[in-house]
Amino acid sequence: MKRLVIAALITSFAVGSAYAQSCSVKAVGKDGKALAGAAKTSFLKKCCEDSAISKDGKPLSGAAKTSYVTKCEKGG
Repeated sequence: MKRLVIAALITSFAVGSAYAQSCSVKAVGKDGKALAGAAKTSFLKKCCEDSAISKDGKPLSGAAKTSYVTKCEKGG
């Protein structure tokens, strides 16, 4: 079990920056301007949580998801 969690964390770190970049690129308002402040923070959190998926296409959960979302939000 411990090895599985460690493997999931390593995987999430490897793909985290790619999703973080795509989330920050998507953070655009209806008027075409980049989001800022609370709107950007809220958007990034939702985007990162929605993109927390493992290599085999299953949603991450527990510590792996928390780690992934934290890294994704910092990258954005």
